[in-house]
Amino acid sequence: MDHFFQFEADFVESLTCIPMQVRLKLDTCGVKLKLSHWHQFTTEERQVLISMACSTPEESQIYREFLQTLITQKTGNPATELAIDPHPPWLDDHTIPVEVQQKAAEFQVIISPQQWNQLTPSQRFALIKLSRPSHENCNFYPALQEFKLA
Repeated sequence: MDHFFQFEADFVESLTCIPMQVRLKLDTCGVKLKLSHWHQFTTEERQVLISMACSTPEESQIYREFLQTLITQKTGNPATELAIDPHPPWLDDHTIPVEVQQKAAEFQVIISPQQWNQLTPSQRFALIKLSRPSHENCNFYPALQEFKLA
């Protein structure tokens, strides 16, 4: 999945932020990558993390090992590992997470179950990530627009 969202356009060329497709891979492989780690990677290393597959359990293990080796080489310590959700909410095309509904309501947007179902897993992932209170949410509404929900 070498796909960037339009709402990421302001940093995609420079890769100063961690793109959603890499964030999805991080959640899939269970590694907490800090932005400070990301900034220590070369452009080529960032491109490898973008292009590497991470959708099967085997690919996820390879991705985790590669990423942990890279982080350890740069920082001297591996990154924190996170539990991997066996049923991540972005793969559930029937249940819209409450946080997403609440964030959408702030913009007077109601996401129907049919609309949620028609989103790709990566689009659902982006909305889930962008709806979290701890996340800078300036891209939530642009994502709604990009996904034709607003």
